[in-house]
Amino acid sequence: MKLVFILGDAAVGKMTVGQELMKITDLRLFHNHITIEPVLEVFGEWNFNVISECRDVMFREFSKTDKYGMIATLMFAFDEQEDWDYLEHIKEIFKPYDTEFYYVELFAPQEIRLQRNVTENRLKHKASKRDIELSNKRLLNDDASHRFVSYDGEVEFDNYIKIDNSDLPPETVAKIIKETFNL
Repeated sequence: MKLVFILGDAAVGKMTVGQELMKITDLRLFHNHITIEPVLEVFGEWNFNVISECRDVMFREFSKTDKYGMIATLMFAFDEQEDWDYLEHIKEIFKPYDTEFYYVELFAPQEIRLQRNVTENRLKHKASKRDIELSNKRLLNDDASHRFVSYDGEVEFDNYIKIDNSDLPPETVAKIIKETFNL
C-alpha cells in the first residue's frame, strides 16, 4: 500500500491537488476536513480528540484493505512537535501493512492562499470556511503563530518533495507528484 501525505498551510491547495492526484492514480483521497466538518456540526466547536479518533478509525480500516493507497492531507506546522508526532502516529497505523510513505509539502505566499481561501471548490467541501471573514482571520492568525513552510534540509524523509504551487494549476502539481513517485 502507498500513503501520500500532502502537507502545508491553510488554503495552499492540499485538498484540490489531492482531488487531481486521485483522478490520475488509483489512490483514494482522505482530506482533513472529511472529519473536521462533521465534528464541528455536531459539537459546535473544534474537538481534536473526536476528530483524531474519527481519523484513526478511517486510517485503521483503510490500512487493512487491499486498496492501492491513500492520499492524506494535513495542515502541518513544522515548528510544532505535536504535528510531527501525529504524522508518526498515522504511519504507525499503516506500518504493519508494508506501506510505502510519500511526502509532499506544498507552499504558496499568504496573498495567494487568501485568494484560494474563497474558491468555490474549497467552500463546497469545507462548510467551516464559508464565513470568509472568520476563515481569513484564522489563516492570518495561524500564519502569525506557526511556521508552515519547512526550512531547507529540515525534512529528512525518503520520498519527499517540496513544491511551490503558487503559479501551478492543481492538475500540473498532481502530475509532478505522480511522476516523481511513480504512482
